[in-house]
Amino acid sequence: MNEANAMPVDTHSYAKPLEAKVKHMSLNLKADFDQQILKGKVSYDIENNNADQIIFDVKNLVIESVAMDDNVPTTYKLGNEDPIKGKALTIDINPDVKRVHIQYSTTEGSQALLWLNPLQTAGKIQPFLFTQGQAILTRTWIPSQDSPGIRITYDATVQVPKDLLALMSASNPTEKNAKGIYHFEMKQAIPPYLIALSIGDLEFEAIGEKTGVYAEPALLKRAIYEFGDMEKMLNTAEELYGEYLWDRYDVIVLPPSFPFGGMENPRLTFATPTILAGDRSLTSLIAHELAHSWSGNLVTNATWNDFWLNEGFTVYFERRIMEAIYGEDYVKMLTMLGYQDLQGTIEDLGSGHADTKLELDLEGRDPDDGMTDIAYEKGAHFLMMLEEKVGREKFDLFLNQYFNEYKFKTIHTSAFKTYLKENLLEKYNVDADIDEWIHKAGLPSNCPIVKSEKFDLVDQQIKTMLAGDPINASTTSDWTTHEWLHFIRHLPNEMTFEQMQKLDNTIGLSNSGNSEILAAWFQLSIENGYYKNNLDQIEKFLTSVGRRKFLTPLYKAFKENDALETARNIYKKARDSYHSVAVNTMDELLDIKIKG
Repeated sequence: MNEANAMPVDTHSYAKPLEAKVKHMSLNLKADFDQQILKGKVSYDIENNNADQIIFDVKNLVIESVAMDDNVPTTYKLGNEDPIKGKALTIDINPDVKRVHIQYSTTEGSQALLWLNPLQTAGKIQPFLFTQGQAILTRTWIPSQDSPGIRITYDATVQVPKDLLALMSASNPTEKNAKGIYHFEMKQAIPPYLIALSIGDLEFEAIGEKTGVYAEPALLKRAIYEFGDMEKMLNTAEELYGEYLWDRYDVIVLPPSFPFGGMENPRLTFATPTILAGDRSLTSLIAHELAHSWSGNLVTNATWNDFWLNEGFTVYFERRIMEAIYGEDYVKMLTMLGYQDLQGTIEDLGSGHADTKLELDLEGRDPDDGMTDIAYEKGAHFLMMLEEKVGREKFDLFLNQYFNEYKFKTIHTSAFKTYLKENLLEKYNVDADIDEWIHKAGLPSNCPIVKSEKFDLVDQQIKTMLAGDPINASTTSDWTTHEWLHFIRHLPNEMTFEQMQKLDNTIGLSNSGNSEILAAWFQLSIENGYYKNNLDQIEKFLTSVGRRKFLTPLYKAFKENDALETARNIYKKARDSYHSVAVNTMDELLDIKIKG
């Protein structure tokens, strides 16, 4: 193996996979909603290269006992605590040991877990639990070799209260059983961050032969309508880049405290209810998570420095799915909004900031720091540039070959560069300065620029309004979410209170039923000082939605516009309903110090 293809060390894991690594996990847990803990045993089949130790990652777990093979007790030790990585759990083993067992329980500090009381759910009757493992939080609910470069298969048995349903990123039941004991199997090898669990009052309804939706009963019908094109998306994805290799593609709609738009857990995408807009206008998120079934889940970034290899490919793939179903005009709007997000991130970070490179250096930092629009949008625009260089037909052949050759494997940036040069650039004699994209800060001069005629019409409407003429209702009546977002984003920060109020009274933006529109409008309201007129609506939004994409810009806008105490007062009411992923970001942003 040459140096370019040698697997890099994952600095975010204590594991030493070249000595001893896990191959298969058997998990047996009981969910105790009264104490809010998971308790039980995890057993691993291991690949042992004559080692006398195997090392796992743990954080905020109680380790009760450890054994080898046929439950022979053995010794272990826990290393020093690192605030980001947690502790190394080093287990003493014999060189011929093939299996280890760890008895353990979670704690209040298990950051992957969010236990919700009934009032925090749609149904208001039963509690709810969900996990979020990406990037390195699986170690907070399962002792694991928590590196994306280590793939495992798994089976699990989970006991829950009898009136709740348990689901995992694996084969899933479609209805509750009388015992409240559920069995799961994931036959395809996945990295630890994709091991996921959700428990709640859930029902299932199929959409197509391979697709369906889980949701609380109060949300199920809305979700079924919203995701009505999901089977079509799956078929389109297969036509583009090959067979779907995960058996089923289902989606679960989680409570609003879920910190992301979606999480691509294999076989069961976790999704925010904020995409239930009633008009299918936000379902590109489903196309995105579906696309991860190839880029990310099938071919996985080897370390979190290579995160762009997951997300840049997925954004590109997502838009190809959306273009095939909804047309080129639709995708031009999506791409322009993404480019606006990218420009905003580069402006916030600074064009020379190291985090604006595609390949990152996150050693000593939380890998969550690298999950910005750089990975998503700069990565996607890099692929768009390559497509322009060689043509779509050749680029699609390259991607099909790439997904097939690296399926169920991991890849790092250096290896991808070598593969790209040999199988695309040199093959078609193409000159592309890929190092400028991957290793240099900012945005290269050859970044593709997309134009949208629909957005041109929106721009004309903005000029008309700012000139003093009223909004043309006949023009805006059929605007999509994307046109409204472009409209709001391009309104000037110098608008007067009266202009903002007139616009709000005319269109009712502060009371929109669309979370994307609300978030954009509320941010502009805060920046323009109009928030004192719609503060009740902003507070309702921030206390009922936990999606970090919305929280960060709004709390940041308060902070930067001399309203920090207003932000802190709202956050104090909302904090307990947010997942730790969001809490960590908001605590730092608002300089919140929590004792203990």
